[in-house]
Amino acid sequence: MAHIVLAEITASISELKKNPMGTVAAGEGAAVAILNRNEPAFYCVPARTYEAMLERLEDMELNAIADARANDPVIKVNLDDL
Repeated sequence: MAHIVLAEITASISELKKNPMGTVAAGEGAAVAILNRNEPAFYCVPARTYEAMLERLEDMELNAIADARANDPVIKVNLDDL
């Protein structure tokens, strides 16, 4: 059965066990697909890349909230009334 590998660099679980930091470094900042019996088991992602992914997801969620609220009615208030 064919499997989609969503990374340019791959490594086996054995290679990861032998040299975890070298495996991460081989990706040069991108994800490394870890293969188990020639099919992707998981992706090894450097901390900076993972943090950037989470920030982008958060931005997308905040944009969706802002878009949803853009159609809410506008209520005008006077600052003196507050």
